[in-house]
Amino acid sequence: MAEVATFATSDQLLIVIDPAARRTDAESVRIAKDVLSAGAATKVCLPEGPEEFARVLARRGSRRPVLVGDDRALMRAVSLLHRQRELAGCALSMVPVGGGLSLAGALGVPTGAVAAARAVLDGVVRRMDLLVDDSDGVVLGALRIPSLPPMREAPPVDQEEAVTASSSSSSSSGSGSAHASWLRTCQSLVRTLVPVRPSREPLARVNRLGPARLRVEVDGVTLVDLDQPVEGVSVTPGASGLAEVVVRPVSVGAEASPLCARGRSVTVSGADFRYRADAVVSGPVRTRTWVVREGAWGLTLPVVG
Repeated sequence: MAEVATFATSDQLLIVIDPAARRTDAESVRIAKDVLSAGAATKVCLPEGPEEFARVLARRGSRRPVLVGDDRALMRAVSLLHRQRELAGCALSMVPVGGGLSLAGALGVPTGAVAAARAVLDGVVRRMDLLVDDSDGVVLGALRIPSLPPMREAPPVDQEEAVTASSSSSSSSGSGSAHASWLRTCQSLVRTLVPVRPSREPLARVNRLGPARLRVEVDGVTLVDLDQPVEGVSVTPGASGLAEVVVRPVSVGAEASPLCARGRSVTVSGADFRYRADAVVSGPVRTRTWVVREGAWGLTLPVVG
């Protein structure tokens, strides 16, 4: 990352407040607005959806955009500016508010509303590398392969609850004491005959897919091929325009050492796989190439030292 320039408090700020932030933590949103408005001329926008968010960002004029929202708001803004080919001339600032803030924290943005707002006013722009794939998607922080969306499980049938519900409806039309006695007898029988319901965690582990077979190439050189099953692959923008690639082979007996490489281009291919780019799961695809764009985007961060 390279420092570019400090900001003067006379800058005009375009404060774009994500709707999820307003719903999640209205108090932090209010604090951020108060701190920013006290230090600079501001215009506040409250987009209600992605389309309005895009229009607000496109009509920013000379104002410096400040995102008040979570990781997804930051990713949305970088993706929009990348597609419009305006990333080079538009540095972003952010006050993290909402549920998912791990990306913002990893990038160096303070996660407290006051500290983040002060960094917007007094910080410096640092240029960061960006991973861009062959479908024009972007990765700010980290890429994980394979990655599956959370599996939705149907809730297990609780036999005792079923008996209770059935008996409760029957008890409304009969004698309360007689049905209560019958209910206790049924519940005791169910406890005896039906095994304890297992937790969902073991079921999730059983449903998880096994090792992936992927070919990973870094700058055209094969790091791992389809004959070597892997537990996972991670790709992160490193320094000086290089991506850091780590492949974790499946362990057989002794723990296998990870395979590491650095390069400007990473291609992954194989059977249909999903991947997690920052907080978004994409795919399935059979091949995808990511290229590092050195210093492609700017983010305002606190002055170090």
